[in-house]
Amino acid sequence: MRNEDSCLRTVMNADGAAILDTQAGQITTLNSTGAMVWQSLRRGESLDRVAADIARETGEEIEAVKSDLKDFIEELRRKNLLSR
Repeated sequence: MRNEDSCLRTVMNADGAAILDTQAGQITTLNSTGAMVWQSLRRGESLDRVAADIARETGEEIEAVKSDLKDFIEELRRKNLLSR
């Protein structure tokens, strides 16, 4: 997470999450899988663990899940929701 984590407010429900960046005045919405990934990252879980959990739940190949996760994390970084 970025150092300005105090600027981020998250609302979660069964359908996903909404992240409000109070500093930038930006809202980002996530589907339920994105919300699960977001929570896992906030808990400090590794990419490998998150990918394994998703692959187990969905039956997808682990390498495909890792690739998708890397793209998702890069998008969060582009929106300044995660630090580099």
